[in-house]
Amino acid sequence: MEVSKGKYSPDHSNEVSSVESNAAGQAGKIAALWSGRKRWLSWTAGGVVIAGILIFAGNQYVGANTVPYYKVYVKGVEVGNILNEQQLKQLYATKTKQYKDKYPGVDMVLNTSAVTTSTEKAYKAEIDSAATLKKLDGMLTAYAKGVEVKVNGKTVGIVKDKATAQAALKQVQKKYIPAGESKAAGIKGLVRKTSVGSSHASASTKTPKAWLESASIREKIAYEPVKADPNKVLTEAEAVKVLIEGREEPVTYTVQEGDSLSSIATKFNMTAWDIKQNNPGVRELYLQIGDELKVTAPKAPVTVRTVEKVAEQIAIEPEVEIRQSDELKAGVTKVVRPGQAGLKEMDYRLTKENGEVVQEEWLGQKVLQPSVTEVVLRGTKVMGEGSGQFAWPTAGAIMTSSFGGRWGRMHEGVDLVGNHTIQASDDGVVTFAGQQNGYGNVIIIDHRNGYQTVYGHLSSIGVRVGQVVQQGEAIGIMGSTGRSTGTHVHFEIRKNNTAQNPMTYLR
Repeated sequence: MEVSKGKYSPDHSNEVSSVESNAAGQAGKIAALWSGRKRWLSWTAGGVVIAGILIFAGNQYVGANTVPYYKVYVKGVEVGNILNEQQLKQLYATKTKQYKDKYPGVDMVLNTSAVTTSTEKAYKAEIDSAATLKKLDGMLTAYAKGVEVKVNGKTVGIVKDKATAQAALKQVQKKYIPAGESKAAGIKGLVRKTSVGSSHASASTKTPKAWLESASIREKIAYEPVKADPNKVLTEAEAVKVLIEGREEPVTYTVQEGDSLSSIATKFNMTAWDIKQNNPGVRELYLQIGDELKVTAPKAPVTVRTVEKVAEQIAIEPEVEIRQSDELKAGVTKVVRPGQAGLKEMDYRLTKENGEVVQEEWLGQKVLQPSVTEVVLRGTKVMGEGSGQFAWPTAGAIMTSSFGGRWGRMHEGVDLVGNHTIQASDDGVVTFAGQQNGYGNVIIIDHRNGYQTVYGHLSSIGVRVGQVVQQGEAIGIMGSTGRSTGTHVHFEIRKNNTAQNPMTYLR
C-alpha cells in the first residue's frame, strides 16, 4: 500500500535516544555493582589471609607453651608430676645409696615395683617436680636380700648370703674338732696333742694324741633366699653364736628353804648330775636360799659329730711275786727285788656330739716296755689277805668306759662287760654287800694290804659281810642296778682309800 507523506509517521529518534540513555544507565549500574563486588572479594580474601596468619601464629604460641611431663603413681594412686624420668632415676639412686650407707653389711634393694608413670602434654602445665619427688621419697622403702638358714626345716636365722651361712657352719665345726689333719674329714693342719683326762697325768709318760677321723653335722641344712628386715640379718659371728648356743633363754630356779639338789632335780624331771652339769661348781652342802640354778640349758640347733682316735701311753705297775717264808712272821713282808714300771699304749675311738662323748670304743693295747716283777718274801699266809696281784673280775672282759676324769666326768673305776659271773679280784674279806647310791647292788672287799676292790651294778649278791673270799671265787652276778645304762660291772681298785686306775694292775 502506498503511504501518503501527510500522514503521521512516528518519530523513532527519541526512542533511540531513550534506549541509548537506558542502556548507558544500565551499564553504569553494572559497572558500579562489579566495582563493589571486586571490593568485597578483595576484602574477603584479605580477611581469610589475616585469619590464617592469626591461626598459624596462635598455633605456634600454643605449641611453644605446651610441654610434655610425667604423672607419677604409687599403687595406682597419683602422687604428683615430674618433668622427666631422669629425675625419678636420680631419686632411686640417691635413696638406694642412703639405705646402703645405713646398712653397709647387707645387700639392700629399693622397692620400686609399685611406682608407675604416664606421659602427658598440657598447655602451660604446672609441674612441681620437687614436691612430687619429696613426697615419693617418703614413700619409698627397701628390703635386704638374705638367705634363711634352716636346720631340719626350722629357720634358725637369716644371713646375707649362702656363703656367709656356710662360713658360719664351718666355724661351728671348727669349734668341736681337733686341729689335726684327717683325710676323712678333709681338714688341714698338724696332728694335735690333746689331754684326754687329768686322771692320767700321774700314770701317763707322754701327752695323749688324738687324730680326727671324721667330722659332720648331723642335721639337714637348707638355704632359702628371702626378703628380710635388714635389722634381722645376722653377721657371720652372730650366726655362729646362734648355731652354737641357740636362741632360747635358760630356765632358772631360785633355791628355797628345804631344797636339795635331789629335790630340785625331781621337780624338773632331771638328775642331780644334770643340775651339776648346768651349774659347774655347785655343791650340795653349800646351797643357799636365794641361789639361782640353771635347770635347763639352751640346746644348740646343730650337732657336730666327730670321731677321734686317741692313743694314750700309761705306766704298767710291776707285778708282785710273793714268796712264802717260814722265817718271817705272818703278815710281815720283805722286798728282795724292787719292781720297775713298764709302759703300754692304749687306743680308743671316741664319738662326740658337740664336744661331749656319746660313745667310747676301746681298740686295744700294746706293751711298749714290759715291767719288772717285784719279788716279795712274806711270812705264813693269812686267809683273807691279798697278794697285790689283781685278776680280771669277769672272764672275757671288754672295757666299755675307762678310768678318770675323762671328757667332763669323773669315773673312779672301769666299766666291763663279759661273763656275767663276777669273781673276787684278789683274796680278802667282804666289808660291804648291799645297795649304795649310784652303785646299785655293790660288794666291797678289803684285801688287808691297803687295797680294796669295789664291784657295782650287780643284779644279785652272792656273799655276806665278814665272809673271807679267795681270788677267782664267784661273789655275784653282773647287772644294771643303780645309775647304769646297761648290763656291766663297775670295778674299782682303791689304795689307802684312793681310787687307782685298774688298768695299771690288770693283766
